[in-house]
Amino acid sequence: MILGGLQKLTLIDFPGHIAATVFTVGCNFRCPFCHNPELIISNFQFPLSNVMERDFFKFLKQRKGKLEGVCITGGEPTIQPDIIPFIRKIKDLGFKVKLDTNGSRPDILRLLYDKKLLDFVAMDIKNSLEGYKKTANSKIDLERIRLSVDLIRNSGIDYEFRTTVVPGLHKESDFASIRKWLEGAKKYVLQAFEDKGKILDPRLKKKTKGKRMDLEKIAKNIEKYFGKVEVR
Repeated sequence: MILGGLQKLTLIDFPGHIAATVFTVGCNFRCPFCHNPELIISNFQFPLSNVMERDFFKFLKQRKGKLEGVCITGGEPTIQPDIIPFIRKIKDLGFKVKLDTNGSRPDILRLLYDKKLLDFVAMDIKNSLEGYKKTANSKIDLERIRLSVDLIRNSGIDYEFRTTVVPGLHKESDFASIRKWLEGAKKYVLQAFEDKGKILDPRLKKKTKGKRMDLEKIAKNIEKYFGKVEVR
């Protein structure tokens, strides 16, 4: 497993659990607003403080009884060829697992569900289906995205769908389309894009500068169609 970082303690990444967050390297999307570009670009020179897999599991063994879970994020964890044995090793130590994913690998999701290796899944919804490819700045098989949504909704495992709302990339009408697509889902989260720090494509800052979207208004317009709508 190629790891790019470890947050040793988080109270917010894994709802309801004290957890650690581990970051995998590499992604098959190129969302310009991504705030972890060092995990996306394959030729990035990683700092010496990178977390190696053996050190990660040594840390977990030391935290048994103190941490409850591990959040696996990225990058995109499901493109890692050894993601299944990696998660199994975490589960064998007695930890719950939350997976963050862009939904591009429903085949991996299905295997993880079948092997009972997941306790929570958070899937990023980049935009309405019509705007998906442009927002993710990648070639995308939308049928795979749809399949992942259906797998997650019908898994019986806790989940949330979430969208990072970016002024200049999103408009209010996009969320009416997303609502129709995801209607009836247990939880949908709107995350505000923060125009600060590093992002994958710094040129996006020119598009977002001075623009804003009213997430509370969007949430109010769609909340009756979901079990819960949350603004972060």
